[in-house]
Parts: sequence; structure tokens; C-alpha cells
Amino acid sequence: MFLSLRSPLCVLSYIILGLLSVVTVCGNLLVIISVMYFKQLHTPTNSLILSLSVADLLVGVLVFPFSMAFTVTSCWYHEDLFCKIRGSFDVSLSTCSILNLCCISIDRYYAVCKPLIYRTKINDHVVVIMILVCWGISALIGIGVIIAGFNQGKCEGSCLLDALISTTMGCIFAFYIPVIIMLSIYLKIFLVAQKQARSIQNTKSGATVSKLERKATKTLAIVLGVFLLCWTPYFICMIFQPLLYLSTPVAVIETLNWFTLSNSMLNPFIYAFFYSWFRSAFRMIISGKIFQGDFANSKL
Repeated sequence: MFLSLRSPLCVLSYIILGLLSVVTVCGNLLVIISVMYFKQLHTPTNSLILSLSVADLLVGVLVFPFSMAFTVTSCWYHEDLFCKIRGSFDVSLSTCSILNLCCISIDRYYAVCKPLIYRTKINDHVVVIMILVCWGISALIGIGVIIAGFNQGKCEGSCLLDALISTTMGCIFAFYIPVIIMLSIYLKIFLVAQKQARSIQNTKSGATVSKLERKATKTLAIVLGVFLLCWTPYFICMIFQPLLYLSTPVAVIETLNWFTLSNSMLNPFIYAFFYSWFRSAFRMIISGKIFQGDFANSKL
């Protein structure tokens, strides 16, 4: 049973979920401004991080409000159009996040495993194509799911559940297969990095570059790990639910869904914790220093 719009619990829910939305938007906005403003951060890897942050920012702007309304009031007052719009944004942006993470894993593979050809294989032109493909496929999937009948019929308390059951195959192609690919790539990177660490006999500068690449890879692997931690319970529930003919309570689905949405809030904190240059950039933006002069070429 969903909450009354005037109940204290309803108001508290809106406040808490609203704060999550604000933190998500502000955190990812810091990442976006940092990458766009500071020239030191103009790298192929950070361009992909920028794309991921834009997807996470849109989750905070577009998905959070719809999800808040659904969690607190259900779809009773919005009929099926409400759920269709929510489902479209949710599917599109989650797919975009996954595809961006796939591209980041490919970038890290070339940076660590094939450093000599990294700059020729992963350049600005290639990164732009990667980003366009990510967003293009995500938009098509979001539109296609609606056209294929996502959330058709009257929208009742179980509309989200019915939609999730109808998209089981979508879970496999949009989540499980990309995740298996990413895990395989990071396993390969880990093995190569371990081999490099044992046999490195290069110059000091070469060793430093290799160490920086491995640190970047480790941080981005943590981003992937947090993503899996947030998303896997949701997709496990979705994949087994129709197979076992079980009807999962909407409250459980909503809890898992909010766990997945929280991933969009966590990534900026990971960057700030592991990257000193992101911390420096965040401090300069929050303090307003970048508005007091031209600091685009600052050493972070």
C-alpha cells in the first residue's frame, strides 16, 4: 500500500529521495565541469568519464523525480504514460552507463596491455565515435522498448513488475552480456598489469607512466565494481522472477531500483577519493576560484 500524499512518512520520503537527487546532480556536475574546464583533464579516458557523468546527471534530473513519484504514490494518478516515460528514461540511461563502462574498459585495455599503440587506437576521433555509439544505441533501446509494448495496458500497482518481466531478454543483452565482456577485459588487464609489475625493467619515467596507468585502471575497476554491487541484485531478481513464476512485491522492486539509482550518486565520490587532480578541481570549483580568473591551464 502506497503512502498518502499528506502523510509525514510521504513528506520524509520526498525529502530523503530529493536529497539523493540533489547530491547526484551536484556531484556529477562537478565531474563534468572539471573535465570540460581544466585542460589537464582533456584525455580520452576522462572524455569517457565525462560521458558517464552526463548519463548519471540525467538520472538525477530525469529518473529520480519520476521514481520518487512512483515510489510514494504509485502510478494510480498518471495512468500508463507515466510508467512508459519513466521506463524509457530508466532503460536508456542505465544502458548508456553500461555501454560507457564497456568503452572505458576497452580504453584501459589498450592503455595497460598495448601501451605502444594506445594513442593511435584510442584518440579523440575514436572516443567521439564510442560516445556517439553509446548514446545512439541507448536512445534506440529506450524508444524500441516503448514501441515493443513496454508497460502496455492500464498502469496499476504492478505495472513496473509486468514491464520488468516482459524485458527479461533485455536484461540479458543490456546487462549480463556487457558485464561478462567487461569482467573478461579487466581480468586480462589485471593479469598483464601483474606481469608488468614483476618484470618492469624500464626507465624511471617509463615505470612512473606504467604505475599511473595501473592506478587509473584500478580506480576505474572500482567504479565497475560499485556499479555491479548496485545493479546485480536488481537484475538477478529480474532474471529469476519470470522463470520461477514468482510475484515479487512492488516494495522490494522499488528498493532494488533505488539501490541501482544510487550508483549514479557514488561515482563522483570515487573519483574524488582516488584521484588527487579531481579533488583539486572540485575544491577550485566549489570555492568559486575558477570564476576569479583563468585557471584552465592550472596544474592539478
